[in-house]
Amino acid sequence: MSVLDPIYEKAKSDLQKVAFPEAANEKMMQAAYEAGKEGYIIPILVGNTAELKALAAERNYDESVFQFVDINDEEYTAKLVAAYIAKPDTTLKEKGLRRRMANPLFYALVMEAVDEADVTFAGIDNTTGDVIAAGMMMVGMAPGISTISSIGLCDIPGFTGGENGLLAIGDSAVCTNPDAEQLADIAISACDTVRGLLGWEPRCAMVCYSTLGSGQGELIDKVVNALHIAQEKRPDLAIDGEFQFDAAVKPEVAAKKVKRESKVAGKANVVIWPDLNVGNIGVKLIQTFGKADAYGPMLQGFNKIVCDCSRGAPVSEIKGNIIISAVRAASLKK
Repeated sequence: MSVLDPIYEKAKSDLQKVAFPEAANEKMMQAAYEAGKEGYIIPILVGNTAELKALAAERNYDESVFQFVDINDEEYTAKLVAAYIAKPDTTLKEKGLRRRMANPLFYALVMEAVDEADVTFAGIDNTTGDVIAAGMMMVGMAPGISTISSIGLCDIPGFTGGENGLLAIGDSAVCTNPDAEQLADIAISACDTVRGLLGWEPRCAMVCYSTLGSGQGELIDKVVNALHIAQEKRPDLAIDGEFQFDAAVKPEVAAKKVKRESKVAGKANVVIWPDLNVGNIGVKLIQTFGKADAYGPMLQGFNKIVCDCSRGAPVSEIKGNIIISAVRAASLKK
């Protein structure tokens, strides 16, 4: 059984509308088509409808699987503009909003902001920076969060810890050198992501090269400060540290190094890296030597679900991330 199987079943039980502003791209359209045809999402192709329908026909796709939104449809655009401007937190005026909506990415995000779509999925024709900046502007940040970050899910053969052998890790893709406040945001967002997506009760470890004062240095001070901020912001979450990686995930190591009560030490199912250097190297070590499958990265911290996929990802991986995103959107509504 794949780690994604239960997620796929959740997607089928509560279909979400996923907007694709890069739908003309061959891989993106194929992933959207497969996810829609197999009953996991309602795919909305955003752009020039005549062009998109011609491409769908050329690629032998059943047009009825898709919904189409033409960014040149003045009646629908006016409806979106009116709804967006009426939102109490919007700062954009009509002229500026319409100028941005000439770009399908912004158009899709406006649709999402006014509940005409549940997810915006991009990342092949737009850079990660483009997607993040547009998402922050159009849908905004989650309450209490000021940092966009990412989380990945590792399925590690032979690993018996975490959550039935699965380990969530972050941030391995977005935040280069987060300060203590940002690191706290990453931990909180990661806990909320795994709880919503997987139904886990998160046990989140803030890791570095020290366990409870065994080392000293500015990096350790940052992690400790981040821990205190996260615990103060969200006392309902089990976030603990500072731990070395082995003390976070191996009970026998935690028993020797952590001489106090902890809901997390030795049994963490979420691990938060101190910076992107560690995160990027860490996930690649897990993949290379642990032979792990790594799903993601999933962007987190937005008020709604905004997704950025890897340009080099195969269709199967893009499709999986689309379905994961839909389940996250459904859980967010609840």
